[in-house]
Amino acid sequence: MNGEDWQAFSDRVAWDAVFHATCDAVERPDAPALSLINDRNASVLVAVSALMDRRSDTAEDDSTLSQEVARLDAKLNVLMEIVNRLLLPQSGLPPRMPLRFNAAGAVLPWSVLPPVGHSVLLKIHFDVCRALPLELPGVRLAGPLDGKGFIAFEGLSEAVRDGLERLVFRQHRRQVAEARAQARPAEGAADAM
Repeated sequence: MNGEDWQAFSDRVAWDAVFHATCDAVERPDAPALSLINDRNASVLVAVSALMDRRSDTAEDDSTLSQEVARLDAKLNVLMEIVNRLLLPQSGLPPRMPLRFNAAGAVLPWSVLPPVGHSVLLKIHFDVCRALPLELPGVRLAGPLDGKGFIAFEGLSEAVRDGLERLVFRQHRRQVAEARAQARPAEGAADAM
């Protein structure tokens, strides 16, 4: 395993979840192919980020305009779900797999990976935008010795790496906020006893 690649991955916040994803051995993409992949990835990251951003509902912001925006947001969510189902029904998605990734690489089960040293293309389908997978080229390296393998991403543009960093960071921040919100009622119940 290339220690620098693993260290770069380990030093960053990662998104750890179960995604519809595939990881296939491929020929290493040439420069024009990488350019197309990066262009598509930049668009996918913008779409996924926009669809995942949640507006905070506060009691202070009960204006008619905010209510109308919330209604439009709900309608847009329904429309996106219809489009997702038409373009790529649930039955057309790859199986879900545990996956941890950030802008440096990804860790996933050995069972879905080709041998060490092969070029791969990891495709991640996000639930908010299933029809547009994120396509991440890389190379399979050894990984942690826990039944998982490591992919170091290669050829991603700076814009795609930055977009991945922002997406992963926002998701991490969201998960921390949700965990804190869930802990508050438990603390309140313990104080009441």
